[in-house]
Amino acid sequence: MADQGSDIEIARAAKLLPISEIGAKLDIPADSLHQYGSNKAKIDYGFLDDIADRPRGKLILVTAITPTPAGEGKTTTTVGLGDGLNRIGKKAMICVREPSLGPCFGMKGGAAGGGHAQVVPMEDINLHFTGDMHAIGAAHNLLSAMIDNHLYWDNELRMDSRRVSWRRVVDINDRALRDITVGLGGIANGFARESGYDITVASEIMAIFCLASSLEDLERRLGNIVVGQTRKREPITAKQLQADGAMAVLLKDALMPNLVQTLENNPAFVHGGPFANIAHGCNTVMSTQAALRMSDYVVTEAGFGADLGAEKFFDIKCRKAGLSPDAAVIVATVRALKMHGGVARDDLGTENVGAVTDGISNLRCHIENIQKFGVTPVVAINRFVTDTDAEIAAVVAAVADLGTDVVECTHWSDGGAGTEALAHKVVEIADGGTSSFKPIYPDEMGLFDKINAVAREVYRASEAVATKSIQDQLTRWEDEGYGHLPVCMAKTQYSFSTDPERKGAPSGHIVPVREVRLSAGAEFVVAICGDVMTMPGLPRVPAANSIRLGEGGVVEGLF
Repeated sequence: MADQGSDIEIARAAKLLPISEIGAKLDIPADSLHQYGSNKAKIDYGFLDDIADRPRGKLILVTAITPTPAGEGKTTTTVGLGDGLNRIGKKAMICVREPSLGPCFGMKGGAAGGGHAQVVPMEDINLHFTGDMHAIGAAHNLLSAMIDNHLYWDNELRMDSRRVSWRRVVDINDRALRDITVGLGGIANGFARESGYDITVASEIMAIFCLASSLEDLERRLGNIVVGQTRKREPITAKQLQADGAMAVLLKDALMPNLVQTLENNPAFVHGGPFANIAHGCNTVMSTQAALRMSDYVVTEAGFGADLGAEKFFDIKCRKAGLSPDAAVIVATVRALKMHGGVARDDLGTENVGAVTDGISNLRCHIENIQKFGVTPVVAINRFVTDTDAEIAAVVAAVADLGTDVVECTHWSDGGAGTEALAHKVVEIADGGTSSFKPIYPDEMGLFDKINAVAREVYRASEAVATKSIQDQLTRWEDEGYGHLPVCMAKTQYSFSTDPERKGAPSGHIVPVREVRLSAGAEFVVAICGDVMTMPGLPRVPAANSIRLGEGGVVEGLF
């Protein structure tokens, strides 16, 4: 059984309101809620159309310093801030991503917040929820099957089986599937060729799902997916395979935003779930736009550190959806700053003001990066019980010297009450109009120049490097009309560099681009850098080892 006071015990002790009452807080009619039991619902498209002309509220991004095994608590802070805003009398919502089963059964755990700052029902959200992940995986793999079926029956489009770029996906970490051979077993099973699996959250379908503005836009984007080439290197799309309609049907219900609640019974959207290290790391445009029209303040998160999640939130999601953030919160912990200052994980319990001060270099880079996008940041110190007053004081002093506001938060233990000061500061910034958002590069810049811009401006690298074949591929895509697309950098989340062991604020390093992938439906180009994998593996001792059913069918070991 989980320890008393653990995340799952706190979630189970929560007094949830019927989801119809949560909807009523947002003036959503009961007949516009597609309920999944008593405490989850999807919002009907008709209601979303009805509110489309309402003015937008203020948009607040929650991001963080470079993650470490010590933890930062970005989702926890997002939930806590949403509760804090409601506590001070503001009409606020949060928008976060859906967890992937891969981390839940791997090593990272779930993504519903923690302590007294959670979205609930926590177990449902971290497991199958409303089935969105399964719908995305089914749509992706339907297209995979239709490609092989087309090759098997006549191949009217003259697709070159050696140039099929569309892989398969599964929402479980399985390194054995990274590279596979399909079509074995005789002529009845098709033509043998090399392929592979990515994790579902890295699928282009997931990216399309999160960036689509409507069902019509979803189907248009699905049709534009480039799945392979002819021998003459002419692109072949999902629309040419007549797969776009069936994929859209599989995603029709999934695209409706999922409404749940926080532990303090405030409304929350949990919808879409791309990773930020291998994808664009933001919840759906559909849920964000809906929340902005139903509340005065919307708190959303972007995955991992600001160099990954925030950069993609700004350069991809905001650019494509016409969003303009009003403030940003950068989450930092004393424990993580000490690791960036050179302290080993086993020594984090010992006071070390010097290491905290050294680790501020990482935080400083993230503050500067947010400011480069024209957005005003505030630093939230997510306080742990092991933090000393001297260590907290060191962070406050250092951030003040950087000319940025900093607020200590205790939402893990105190819920919304622990973020009231942060809520007041965020309102002051958002209402003050000091932010003037701008992307880090223009649409008309060349694709490799965009990669270089992110590497230099955001990662502090001297340059990005790529082989001639990669550079030639980017040039071909520009010639084919894709040059205006933004870039989605896939790299390790643990460092500004592509070496996960380089903590702090490395600079002057090289960013090697190993591969580029065209996501024509999502409308960005993926640059895979260093050794990052689009199909993670399980650790030596995966979390799945400890997850089981207890007495009465109660889930144990989920975190």
